[in-house]
Amino acid sequence: MYPEIFNSNMFTLLAEAEVGKHFYWNIAGFLVHGQVLLVSWLVLVLLLVFSIIGTQNKERIPKGFQNFTELAFDFIVDISRDQLGESFYKEWIPFISTLFLFVFGCNWAGALIPWKLIPLPEGELAAPTNDINTTAALALLTSVAYFYAGLSKKGFGYFKRYIQPIPLLLPINIIEDFTKPLSLSFRLFGNVLADELTISVLTSLVPLIIPLPIMVLGIFAGSVQALIFSTLAAAYIAEALE
Repeated sequence: MYPEIFNSNMFTLLAEAEVGKHFYWNIAGFLVHGQVLLVSWLVLVLLLVFSIIGTQNKERIPKGFQNFTELAFDFIVDISRDQLGESFYKEWIPFISTLFLFVFGCNWAGALIPWKLIPLPEGELAAPTNDINTTAALALLTSVAYFYAGLSKKGFGYFKRYIQPIPLLLPINIIEDFTKPLSLSFRLFGNVLADELTISVLTSLVPLIIPLPIMVLGIFAGSVQALIFSTLAAAYIAEALE
């Protein structure tokens, strides 16, 4: 009896849980997701502030926040070097580091800040990465980057890869270029959305105790997703440069 009641309540709460509600801004006739822009701007401002603090009054032997900033930079450099190699990694550090830090900041903003406590007339604030438009834009930007990498190194000869090793592979190689941004965007979007849905349902069932470990797990998962996204982006660029 009790398991049945629990299961029915859980499915009811899952059906009623609303994640990713939007309020819109009308800009020049286009509907823009307002909460995505607001939280994205907040993340960008925080990243800018942290970078300024970490690079002011630099010392030869780093300490304090400078030490943390250099540790984060070395971590991102290692991602670029491991995927792109010594010959190409330096020119791609700005792009890979921007991807990693932005996704990392968005995921942590969604996991740490209790956005649902901020009432809005319409919609709700949330992590920008729980919106498929954000993750799709990041994935398409990655696609543009690896096409640019291939064309800048090989010119139009880059497109020979579509008929190698045999011309019969042309359709498969074209489909592969479509699946790369799809997999990047849906992986990030699905993980962030699933984490927020889980926390919403568990908070409704057990308000205090149970959601805390799930939130910690969400913070860890958000960090891993940022690492995966930036690593795959670097790997795709390295593939175009081969």
